[in-house]
Amino acid sequence: MGNNRTYGIPALLSFFIPGLGQIIKGDIFKAIGIWVVLGISWLLQIILIGYLLGFIVWIWQIYDAYNN
Repeated sequence: MGNNRTYGIPALLSFFIPGLGQIIKGDIFKAIGIWVVLGISWLLQIILIGYLLGFIVWIWQIYDAYNN
């Protein structure tokens, strides 16, 4: 089992605040990328595709915070 700093805690933080788990793990540029893509997806919600893109990025960043 890994320690919580590298697995569980970053994933939990990313669940509530996207990108925070990546920051905790030292991946600042990945967190910024997540924020940019989520911002674009929020803008795209006007044409409905943003809902799907935002959900996919949200799930991926939690997975990434847990595994990477």
